[in-house]
Amino acid sequence: MVQEVKRSLPMKNRFRDQFLLDPKIHFLNHGSFGACPRPVFETLIEWQQQIERQPVEVLDRKIRSAMQTARSALAVYLNCAAEDVVYFQNPTTAVNMVMRSLSLNHGDEILSTNHEYGAMDRTWRFYAKNMGVRYINHPMEIPVTSHQAFIDTFWQGVNERTRVIFLSHITSQTALIFPVTEICRMAREAGILTIIDGAHAPGQVPVDLTAIKPDLYTGACHKWMCAPKGSAFLYADQEVQQWLEPLVVSWGYQAEQPSDSRYIDYHEWQGTRDMSAFLSVPAAIDYQRCNDWEQVRTDCHAMLIETRNRLHQLTGLPKICPDGTEWLGQMAAVPLPEMDLSHLMTRLYQEYRIEVPVYRWFGRPFLRVSIQAYNTPKDLEALEEAMAALLPQEFDRR
Repeated sequence: MVQEVKRSLPMKNRFRDQFLLDPKIHFLNHGSFGACPRPVFETLIEWQQQIERQPVEVLDRKIRSAMQTARSALAVYLNCAAEDVVYFQNPTTAVNMVMRSLSLNHGDEILSTNHEYGAMDRTWRFYAKNMGVRYINHPMEIPVTSHQAFIDTFWQGVNERTRVIFLSHITSQTALIFPVTEICRMAREAGILTIIDGAHAPGQVPVDLTAIKPDLYTGACHKWMCAPKGSAFLYADQEVQQWLEPLVVSWGYQAEQPSDSRYIDYHEWQGTRDMSAFLSVPAAIDYQRCNDWEQVRTDCHAMLIETRNRLHQLTGLPKICPDGTEWLGQMAAVPLPEMDLSHLMTRLYQEYRIEVPVYRWFGRPFLRVSIQAYNTPKDLEALEEAMAALLPQEFDRR
């Protein structure tokens, strides 16, 4: 069946050699940890070399202005003020800081969905257990239909005890784009704090924080922005900044030479640590700007839709969302028949050299495909041919 469908994807890819990925691997898992282009990675190494050549000069004298430059570039990218965004190692760390700064009362509720990332769920369950509040994973069934239907269903979980809404912009397990702008608007009107997990959003879809207007928004730079590992951020509305306490208390607390932003002072400086990943984010932004990343995203989305359709032809199972950009960017979750997923994943990697996650979400088997600029039709053909060969065999092994 794979060979019978005419392929419309371009056969050449000018980005393949610009990434450091093993050329022998069909890498279809950008969503997990991202991948960094050579020019951006070289910027990271250059910053590390500068620090090692003269650590006092860089870390004592130059770091504040260098970090200001890095934050300013990120702020322009996100359409927010530079003093409202701070770099973190990853979104999980940022959310832990927010969680420990919250002051909720016994019986208050944090409303989320059943699509949230496992590390975040664990963070909120930890907080709920220790603070006597309720963390609610409101069930959002699949398949989904429209954003308005999603909003109507989600809002049924709001009540007089709801104090916080925690929501993914793009989910990790189901790869769905959630309508966060409208949810944030409704939450503002209801006096509910919004915390948006945008780990998968920046670089995969346009992120305009002035338009979204969340109270807090955390995102990864090392995923779809293609920045180095260990670069993420937290945006905080200026009113919210006043009650955010440092996760690590260091020189920025009661600073001897405070800047104009207590938010920056509290959360940016944590003593000696490698900030080279943060300082390389402007290079990642510039790399995408110089390579017409809007067109790259469009091309990757088209490849994703075609690949998803072909996989569904193989499985015969229904899609979890409609085609198009309302729900999908460069990543999609494809339901699989019941089978031994560990065995399937091992065979995909060892026999076909395909790096792609297969997993269970609430007991249901899925395969998640990520398509980035470096992916070629050969990667997608390899996956489709492997699945055409393995699905009948693995199904028979049940």
